Amino acid sequence: MLSPTQFLQQQFSLQNKVALITGGTGVLGREMARALAGAGANVIILGRRKALAEELIKKLGNEFGQQGLAIEADVTNQGSLEKALKEIETKFGAVDILVNAAGGNMPGAIIQPGQSFFDLDIFDYQKVFDLNLTGSLLPTLIFCRGWVKSKKGVIINISSVTAQRAITRVMGYSLAKAAIDNFTKWLSVELATKYGDGIRVNAIAPGFFITEQNKKLLTNEDGSLTERGQKVITQTPMKRFGYAEELSGALIWLCSDASKFVTGTVVNVDGGFGAYSGI
Repeated sequence: MLSPTQFLQQQFSLQNKVALITGGTGVLGREMARALAGAGANVIILGRRKALAEELIKKLGNEFGQQGLAIEADVTNQGSLEKALKEIETKFGAVDILVNAAGGNMPGAIIQPGQSFFDLDIFDYQKVFDLNLTGSLLPTLIFCRGWVKSKKGVIINISSVTAQRAITRVMGYSLAKAAIDNFTKWLSVELATKYGDGIRVNAIAPGFFITEQNKKLLTNEDGSLTERGQKVITQTPMKRFGYAEELSGALIWLCSDASKFVTGTVVNVDGGFGAYSGI
C-alpha cells in the first residue's frame, strides 16, 4: 500500500509521458516546459526559434535527465505541423500531452491611445486571431489524431483573463482568447462523449504576467508602472503581477491523474483579478 506521500507523488507524476508544448520558447512557455520536465515528462518544444528551443531542451536534459526534442514549426501551417509529427513519431512514437501555448498579440490589433475601434487594422487582427485560435486548433487536429484509437491524452489550451472581462485596447487578442474558452469546452464534450473519459481538455487563463509582448504596455524603461500597469495592479487583489513559475501548479495538476475527473474547465491563475469588482 502506498503511503499518503507516495500516493500524492504518483497522482501528480508525469513520469514517462511525452509532452509537446507549442510556443515553448516564450517567457511563460519555457517555464511551463520546465514544469513538465520537472514532473517527469519527456518534453518537446515546438516553435519558430529552433536555436532557442534546442538550448532550452539541453538545459532541461541537464537539469532533469529526461529526453527532449526541439522542433521548428509554424502552428498556423498544416504542412509544417505534419512534418513535425513525423519527427515526433520517429523519436517518441506519440504524444500524451499537448500544451497549446503558442499565441500573442501585435500592434495593429491593439487600439492605440488616441484611436478607436474604427482604426483597427483588420489584417493584423486576422493574424492575431489565426495565431491564437487556429494555432491551437491545428496542432490539436494533427498531434492528437492518434488518441481516437488509444482513447487517452490531455490537452491544455492557454486562455487569458482578457477573454472574461472587457479589457480596453486588446480587442483582437481578447476575442481570440474568448474563442479558446469556447473551443476548450466544446472539444472536451466532443472527445469525452465519443471516446470516453481518457481524453481531457482544459485551459489555463493567466492574469497579468510580464512578457516580451506586454512589457512596454505595463512598465516604463526604469521599471516603474505605466498608467495601464497601475490600473492592472489596482484591479488585482494580490497587488502584483504573476511570476511565470506560478502557472506550474495548475499546469501539472491538469496534466496529471490528480485531475482525472476534470475536463472542460478554464482555470484562472490571476491573483484574484477575475473575481474583483473594483469595490
